[in-house]
Amino acid sequence: MEEIKPKILLVEDEANLGNLLKDYLIAKGFEATLATDGQEGFDQFSRQRFDICILDIMLPVKDGHTLAKEIRQANPNMPIIFLTAKSLPDDRIEGFKSGADDYLTKPFNMEELLLRIQAVLKRSAAIPSMHTNETFFTLSRYTFDAQKQWLSLDGGEPQKLTSKESDLLRLLSLNLNKTLDRAFALKTIWGDDSYFNARSMDVYITKLRKYLKQDPKIEILNVHGKGFKMLISE
Repeated sequence: MEEIKPKILLVEDEANLGNLLKDYLIAKGFEATLATDGQEGFDQFSRQRFDICILDIMLPVKDGHTLAKEIRQANPNMPIIFLTAKSLPDDRIEGFKSGADDYLTKPFNMEELLLRIQAVLKRSAAIPSMHTNETFFTLSRYTFDAQKQWLSLDGGEPQKLTSKESDLLRLLSLNLNKTLDRAFALKTIWGDDSYFNARSMDVYITKLRKYLKQDPKIEILNVHGKGFKMLISE
């Protein structure tokens, strides 16, 4: 069976660098499409399916921040890496605010870019979309309706959940028996992964464990340095 190559949209207006990057990525086993301005980048994004986008920020016609926001609007979970000559802290913050998963300043090492692409793709592959339509789950003896925000044991009286409890349990359910990345959960539900939001999420995890404790087959484990994993044993 032919191996499916990850598809990269590369938007870079500097011709020499763009072609060099494209050839390098192809040599490393990717399919790469090069666009030279922001509008062309969005047109390519609209016509094809991509696994990750690599965007320069200072682009003609439409800048990288605007392009990233439009891509995020079309696909909230599309991985995006910014390449830019801007290296000030405010520039990096603006990059992340407009939707970047990672940020690499020029000049950069090609191998470092490759490792960052692989890391972002690995994270995104392990995280199902929060925007999938799936909202109803059977969790051993429990049934969970994320849309109505309730949890029921053995078909009994449903327990009402708060919106954050429901959102967090839904992410765990979508990632059942897999690790839910802590930073992704925080950004998805709380909007950012600050220290205080992280402590808040720990409180909600404790609440969910309490709600699910009547079925010993269900566990929510801490995965050190990564996040949480909800397991259902046979």
